[in-house]
Amino acid sequence: MPRHKGPLLIDTNIILECFRVGSWRALTGGYQVETVEDCVTETQTGFQRRRPEARIDPGELTGGLHAMHPVTDGQRAVVALRAPDIALDVGERSLWAHALTRDDAWVLCGPDKASMRFGVRLGLRDRLIALESLFVDAGHRPKEALKQAYTSKWLENALGQFLFSEGLGRS
Repeated sequence: MPRHKGPLLIDTNIILECFRVGSWRALTGGYQVETVEDCVTETQTGFQRRRPEARIDPGELTGGLHAMHPVTDGQRAVVALRAPDIALDVGERSLWAHALTRDDAWVLCGPDKASMRFGVRLGLRDRLIALESLFVDAGHRPKEALKQAYTSKWLENALGQFLFSEGLGRS
């Protein structure tokens, strides 16, 4: 797959993992990285309990973003109405609320299972991408191995399970 040129929407987990493996600048230098305000807020929540090396500098975080979008309660309500049985956390709910307002060629990166189920249910499976794939396409190799949930193999397996459980994998 050729390298994605459009907006890359990321959740809190992707931000945390990029900082953990020392690859935030590689991601933001290689892609048009965007997120929502709630995901940025989540990166700072609980920082007092994190080891110093796991803390995320807010200036470095926001400085690397192409855009950080506000989300309205009305936009979040659309997500709740589209899949009321899927319990998205605040960041993922807001990220999807924003994504559903767009008409450009965005892709979404985030390993949250509820978020992936939501994407599959809405027919947006092809817009979900693994962090590992983004790094491979950008020619970047993180200093540390990515956790399993950020790999391409894990994403494909999870998406396959969701396609089946959502009744979309049957002919």
